[in-house]
Amino acid sequence: MMKNNEQTTDFLFDKVNYKFLLIGIAVIAVGFILMAGGGSDDPKVFNEDVFSFMRIRIAPTTVLIGFGITIYSIFKKSAK
Repeated sequence: MMKNNEQTTDFLFDKVNYKFLLIGIAVIAVGFILMAGGGSDDPKVFNEDVFSFMRIRIAPTTVLIGFGITIYSIFKKSAK
């Protein structure tokens, strides 16, 4: 029998799930940071850095990997 003053806190996920979730969010943030920049100060001048390998290939792949980690953290079964 439980006392009226006691409350149990049940979290939706385990501690491991939250760690994976935070890692996934951090990887997504890194991907968006890699996409940033490459603009030109003068709008009449085109800057080729917009189409660099890092912004076209690496950054979106990093974001997708981050989304994969986040989805994995949601679907991972708890040890209970």
